[in-house]
Amino acid sequence: MQSNAGRWMTRLLAVWIGVLMVVGCGQPTEESEEQALMGSPLWAAQSRARLAAGSSHSLALRPDGTVWASGANDWGQLGDGTTGNRSVPVQVQGLSGVVAVAAGSSHSLAVRYDGTVWAWGYNYYGQLGDGTTANRSVPVQVQGLSGVVAVAAGSSHSLAVRYDGTVWAWGYNYYGQLGDGTTTNRSVPVQVTALSGVVAVAVGSYHSLAVRSDGTVWAWGSNSSGRLGDGTTTSRLLPVQVTGLSGVVAVAAGSSHSLAVRSDGTVWAWGYNYYGQLGDGTTTSRQLPVQVTGLSGGVAVAAGSSHSLAVRSDGTVWAWGYNSSGQLGDDTTTGRLVPVQVLGLSGGVAVAAGSTHSLAVRSDGTLWAWGSNSSGQRGDGTTNNRSVPVQAQGLSGVVTVAAGSSHSLAVSYDGTVWAWGYNSYGQLGDGTTSNRSEPVQVQGLSGVVAVAAGSYHSLAVRYDGTVWAWGYNSYGQLGDGTTSNRLVPVQVQGLSGVVAVAAGSYHSLAVRYDGTVWAWGYNSYGQLGDGTTTNRAVPVQVTGLSGVVAVAAGSSHSLAVRSDGTVWAWGYNYYGQLGDGTTTSRAVPVQVTALSGVVAVAAGSSHSLAVRSDGTVWAWGYNYYGQLGDGTTTSRAVPVQVTGLSGVVAVAAGSSHSQVVLSDGTVWAWGYNSYGQLGDGTTVSRPAPIQTQGLSGVVSAALGSSHSLTVRSDGTVWTWGSNSYGQLGNGPPLYTTTVIRSLLY
Repeated sequence: MQSNAGRWMTRLLAVWIGVLMVVGCGQPTEESEEQALMGSPLWAAQSRARLAAGSSHSLALRPDGTVWASGANDWGQLGDGTTGNRSVPVQVQGLSGVVAVAAGSSHSLAVRYDGTVWAWGYNYYGQLGDGTTANRSVPVQVQGLSGVVAVAAGSSHSLAVRYDGTVWAWGYNYYGQLGDGTTTNRSVPVQVTALSGVVAVAVGSYHSLAVRSDGTVWAWGSNSSGRLGDGTTTSRLLPVQVTGLSGVVAVAAGSSHSLAVRSDGTVWAWGYNYYGQLGDGTTTSRQLPVQVTGLSGGVAVAAGSSHSLAVRSDGTVWAWGYNSSGQLGDDTTTGRLVPVQVLGLSGGVAVAAGSTHSLAVRSDGTLWAWGSNSSGQRGDGTTNNRSVPVQAQGLSGVVTVAAGSSHSLAVSYDGTVWAWGYNSYGQLGDGTTSNRSEPVQVQGLSGVVAVAAGSYHSLAVRYDGTVWAWGYNSYGQLGDGTTSNRLVPVQVQGLSGVVAVAAGSYHSLAVRYDGTVWAWGYNSYGQLGDGTTTNRAVPVQVTGLSGVVAVAAGSSHSLAVRSDGTVWAWGYNYYGQLGDGTTTSRAVPVQVTALSGVVAVAAGSSHSLAVRSDGTVWAWGYNYYGQLGDGTTTSRAVPVQVTGLSGVVAVAAGSSHSQVVLSDGTVWAWGYNSYGQLGDGTTVSRPAPIQTQGLSGVVSAALGSSHSLTVRSDGTVWTWGSNSYGQLGNGPPLYTTTVIRSLLY
């Protein structure tokens, strides 16, 4: 028995050799009791956890024994004495000689070389173990623990393994996840009952796992979806053995699922599987371990909220499960039921998984991150949104721009089209579905004179009057007679002599040289204006309109300006966005009330704007965020004048914000501003116009759902607002689907 255990411990040491750390700085010259204990085989076998990922924060243990943190900090979980989020890593205060770290949902743990445990962050359930329920923004010592060699942290509870193989637990215990036979919360550590010889632990939201020196795995706490792996869904107040697993060398616990690596390099999983996080090719939850498909040579695993990571012995990193934020690192946001390789990453030795972000340490000591950066948890030093304009990279000689929900388009003076941002439906037109944070050229297009962008599709007019489209096409909004998405431009059928285009959420408009308007795509609210609510995959003529010189498309409504200066509207009208004094939707155009001399229009999600020849701006429709600019948040079914503006030469409308360019080249904006899309340096919504900072010489503008674009007279493009998918064209986006270097190391 002892000989077998020794051989197993040797294997465990070999598995983790890439992540072992030796911390010598600051140690006393005389050997303490704890240091003597560190010489034991059990201590030597532990992985010195160099990185950890909480729900939205990250921790990294540097070679000098200091701990650095980034991300969410609302409860002090970064340990820097503040509660402000950090995208640039900060040092955890007052800690040195650290040999391991762990991160819970909103709290953090560290083990020092002397075997003491320190904790900081959220403490409502006593998960910091200091005998209180007070939150801490700097580390405090966990009471009554010494000789600790490993720690783990869950949603609201914590575990520690001592040199003698006992496990201790504290914090939230509603589901019995502390393993002491009760459901009583504990603010100081209690021993997990009847468990010995433990060499590693892992913690999920409400369940706990332990690996014993004999290679068996034990589990306790909540057992919904079978996350304890004992063949039942019965919660356990005391440890039970995971069925059918032996020779285990590492475990990990996600929110509701569990992972294990065996000494033969196979990876096993059990528990909740709605997103494919078990990696067995199904979405069936499992009460007993199943082998992860197609994965061999596994040496380390990590489990996020709903995704999983593994490091193979060849240094490659593999991922599976939920992928909405790019946390699988395969350059998509597509969930995966079996492992896919994380792109651009080699030499991996350790991984960590947060709620929607992932981390990996390479053998060269660098740390890489991917997925969400909503709170700065990637630690790459970037801010997701910009509240003042920044220049889009790699663009010059631009003559016009357009903005979709989360993607951007630009036409260069040479007639080429460039695109960046969200691309899951091919709306960037580069032949891929990869998001781009820098402009890429749309394939196969030249001689373009105008562009438009819908939610997830794009349009272009060539000098010969033909219209080309690409991206999302479920409603026929590409006009090619199909409902197939297109990754590169296809010609819209049956249209020639086109001089202008517009794109709504899922419908498209075009004006021909003869003043007629044509429409195609989604039509449930009559936004195509042909008198029906039938979707169209090829253009149909808008009924009863002639002499049209300009069009605009909102989410589900359409606008047109005639040569006589009148404005006509059709489609959805719940908020009065048609401006005819009613809230009745219209399947054919109706005239906007009491508006004349109009030279330009714009349409937001549910509001409308018009510029008159005298330079004034008028607005109508939804106004919850002040997007009508009349100083109120009252919706309007007929046009009202935007406050304090004159000399307006261009107008644009986003989802819930508005923008104009004045004759002096300045930009003014109003409405929703949570992402900084007004460009005034704040995130405060404005019911009346405010000047966008630092911009002059602007000649045109476009607004996306929550981002803004302008073109200056020198041909440069300036952007601000949301950068979730790289739509600003300046720096890493909020969600990265491929690895990016973190500053945590």
